Amino acid sequence: MYSEKVMDHFANPRNVGEIENASGVGEVGNATCGDIMRMYLDIEDGVIKDCKFKTYGCGAAVATSSMATEMIKGKTIPEALKVTNAAVAEALGGLPPIKMHCSVLAEEAVHAALLDYCQREGLDPMALLGFDHVRKDIHDHE
Repeated sequence: MYSEKVMDHFANPRNVGEIENASGVGEVGNATCGDIMRMYLDIEDGVIKDCKFKTYGCGAAVATSSMATEMIKGKTIPEALKVTNAAVAEALGGLPPIKMHCSVLAEEAVHAALLDYCQREGLDPMALLGFDHVRKDIHDHE
């Protein structure tokens, strides 16, 4: 049912824990299955230097959290925002269709932590995505 990579990341999850004084923290959950993910980021000069997670849920939820942290560590914020749930699932060797929601939660946890970082730092998340020109264009037409 699960790939070897999923089983490995469930049995030996990477980056479990909390980061004291994290740059950004995001928490997401799924009311249907009860999974809860909390992602902690340490960001320096726009690069994710460290990330940790705490997940309460099934094996797939733990595995996707673990893989997501591995995939975003060392990335810039725009690069981390491009890590999709499909990429997380693929990196794990696939997930059963009924467990794909776990990869969605992992993506959402990363996004929530990055949004928290932007809010704490007074940064415009649209600018980080390269969409700052959209706001300027809209305001130029007012």
